[in-house]
Amino acid sequence: MNRAVYPSLRDKRVVITGGATGIGAGLVEAFTGQGARVAFLDIDVEAGEALAARLDGTIFSGCDLRDLDALKTTLDGFAAQLGGVDILINNAARDDRHSIEEVTPAYWDERMATNLRHLFFAAQAVVPAMKAAGGGAIVNFGSISWHLGLPDLVLYQTAKAAIEGLTRSLARDLGRDNIRVTTIVPGNVQTPRQEKWYTPEGEAEIVAAQCLDGRIQPVDIAALALFLASDDARMCTGHDYFVDAGWR
Repeated sequence: MNRAVYPSLRDKRVVITGGATGIGAGLVEAFTGQGARVAFLDIDVEAGEALAARLDGTIFSGCDLRDLDALKTTLDGFAAQLGGVDILINNAARDDRHSIEEVTPAYWDERMATNLRHLFFAAQAVVPAMKAAGGGAIVNFGSISWHLGLPDLVLYQTAKAAIEGLTRSLARDLGRDNIRVTTIVPGNVQTPRQEKWYTPEGEAEIVAAQCLDGRIQPVDIAALALFLASDDARMCTGHDYFVDAGWR
């Protein structure tokens, strides 16, 4: 399949969270393929270093996004190495399953730190560089799960629903600085992590609930991220964009 090329992404300074595996790795590969200068972080140091070694010119740093001081230090370091930040892709998340009964206040706080809090503070950290550059793009990652009301994901879905509100608010507050903020809402993407949750029968049920046949791949999500981050999407902000094969 021939893929779109976005000249406006060449040499753009891109930061991606959760970029070592799965959708995140697909994002790192896609932006690198457009000639962007990519820095990415992940808690999985081994996978992150392996990906950076495979993709010449990328910058990787291990980082636990729950540690906001470490996040700020890492993002400041990326900005210094890249000479600024034009695009932030807030991808990192973890969809651990849980029952209502087992949730404690401590687990609530940890899940919000893993799936919601860092998106705001990552944006806060890079906004000054974007303003200095005359604008930028922030792409947040939501989830189809809360739109469908899937089971055993109460905290994950709470966080992901909040991200869409965060996008709307940031888009309003940052728009006059020419900073666009959007949300990508993936469907069920075929990654090694997702495959651990679903049997072949379960995957067949997902496809049957989609309007389109086939399983969504990381490259399908990356294709939308490239567009939203490019100048072609210069009037797109404050909204959510689905890549779910029509899953209902």
